[in-house]
Amino acid sequence: MSSGSASGRKAVTMQDIADRVGVSKALVSLVLRHAPGPSDQTRTKVLAAAAELKYRPDRAAALLSARRSHMIGVVADVRNAFHAEMVEHLIARADAVGYEVVLGPVTPTHPEDRVVDTLIDFRCEAMVLLGSELPAERLADLAADVPTVVVGRRVTVPGVDVVRVDDNRGVRVAIDHLVDLGHRHIAHLSGGGQIAADRRRGYERAMRRHGLGEKMVVYDGDFTEVSGAHIGETLLARTPEITAVLAGNDRIAIGFLETLWRAGVPVPERVSVVGYDDSTIARWAHIDLTSVGQAASDQAHSAIDAVVARLDDGPARPAVTVFAPRLVVRGTTAAPS
Repeated sequence: MSSGSASGRKAVTMQDIADRVGVSKALVSLVLRHAPGPSDQTRTKVLAAAAELKYRPDRAAALLSARRSHMIGVVADVRNAFHAEMVEHLIARADAVGYEVVLGPVTPTHPEDRVVDTLIDFRCEAMVLLGSELPAERLADLAADVPTVVVGRRVTVPGVDVVRVDDNRGVRVAIDHLVDLGHRHIAHLSGGGQIAADRRRGYERAMRRHGLGEKMVVYDGDFTEVSGAHIGETLLARTPEITAVLAGNDRIAIGFLETLWRAGVPVPERVSVVGYDDSTIARWAHIDLTSVGQAASDQAHSAIDAVVARLDDGPARPAVTVFAPRLVVRGTTAAPS
């Protein structure tokens, strides 16, 4: 049996209009609700498409959405141990202030933009995006629709609150630690996206500050264990003089460590390794990874408090909250032998 109108035709949705115009569903929602934000040109195109497709709003859904849901959407990478830890803190804080968290998992087949749209469909009143890589325009559209907090990424977008640690400082303390141990040939294992780019710039600044600009080596990959393992193979073959590495996150570091262990390279006697996140897996006894901590609990509390303030108290100027990272020294770093 087909769903839709009594005539058997499928009901036209806001997603249909968005696909026709080539904009996001959230932007279509703003136009149809006569909310501020979209340009006059965009409004004209959306309304024309709605008329052409004979769009009829779902009055029952509109009535339902008029009531408060007290649900906060959280978008996280389910493969990222640090994100998983953050989600625990977010849920605890939301519960303490009378809100529920609806988790939207990002996977290789379920990208961030699609997850956000799904959470909006589930009537989430606000969004907390962990390590978001959405473009600034999409973030601006989203923030015009619901209160939005980006966690972990340095971004300046109208209406978007930001909660993060000072990545420049985090990378600096990691490089200072390695240099103080006596390392001079220090490589950086980078990931992808804006967050990785910030950490790479921090590495370059820190190396130059120690007079090691000519010894900089950067291997590009992504924020996964597989990438770290592949980089490990390449690094051992091409730059055997490297005695220490700073990884863009703990997942890269762990993949890199796996390659070293399989190759019989002693850690930290031959190569010291520093991760970034201080995730739960970094603390396991058989990993014992030196890593830069990101104040997960503080970031989570601040993110929830930011969206709740907007929901309960009304519009406010975008806030940027920056926490100081700290280096947690464990067993994967030592003086070069």
